[in-house]
Amino acid sequence: MAEKNFRRVRFYEIGSAITLFRVTTHSEVFLGALEGEVSPNSIDSDDVTAAAIAEQFEESTEDFIIKRLKDTQSPYEFEHFVAHLLQCLGYHARVTKSSGDGGVDVIAHRDELGFEPPIIKVQCKQTLGTSGRPDIQKLIGAIEPGEMGLFVTLGSFSPDARVYEQSKANLRLIDGRTLVELVYAHYEKFAPKYRALLPLKRTYTAGI
Repeated sequence: MAEKNFRRVRFYEIGSAITLFRVTTHSEVFLGALEGEVSPNSIDSDDVTAAAIAEQFEESTEDFIIKRLKDTQSPYEFEHFVAHLLQCLGYHARVTKSSGDGGVDVIAHRDELGFEPPIIKVQCKQTLGTSGRPDIQKLIGAIEPGEMGLFVTLGSFSPDARVYEQSKANLRLIDGRTLVELVYAHYEKFAPKYRALLPLKRTYTAGI
């Protein structure tokens, strides 16, 4: 029998269900056995099925995170979550007043006092819908020269909004999928409050 190579496979566990975060090469046998949908003897001849199962695991985790951020928080609490995520990225961030913020929900900067450029002004949209160019232009209207604009949504952006982003060097758009990727990358730095909100557990197992 040919010798099998073992590699690390990284998973996130949600409650009592194990869902895939990322899969390395040759992890198909473990995934198939886990779900009971793929037999070890069929993996070599059916890589497409294994890849589909892996994708299903990853999408399941993404849907869970977005649903929690949408259903268990108020819009103002979501702004605090975005501010905390920016802090985990190395920024100092504060949430503005809930009214009269001019479309700016969070202000972030590198230094403690906020003197060091650039100043990042963030708009948070806790929606699963599609944000268009008019939504983005409202944020740009609040951006002063030398400042950056960041628009964060749980949903997606229209093609027109993406084209507008490309025309603005001081603008970045973060959709739901990108937000989930940032959660994955910086989850270890989350405060207990946000780990309770998103109860993910990184585990390791051997895939063949």
